[in-house]
Amino acid sequence: MREITLSHINNVLADLEYPVTNEQAAADLEDVTLLLADGQRNLSTLIEQSESDRFESTDDLVTELHNVLPREAVGEPYQSEGEG
Repeated sequence: MREITLSHINNVLADLEYPVTNEQAAADLEDVTLLLADGQRNLSTLIEQSESDRFESTDDLVTELHNVLPREAVGEPYQSEGEG
């Protein structure tokens, strides 16, 4: 099981071969736990919650992940990751 923070997610997502389907990305990342301000989430489960069937790039997948994460998962608004 790998654990990563949201600020390092690009490193993990860059290992995928793009374009990638939602199902393939979820399968490839099922062993990754995303550590968030309000706890942790399985990265595969978050990807499965996306309404996109396919991701064209790392940035595309990151954007979709931000859409499915609850606001409190990334900390207080206007707070950088190093504060608090």
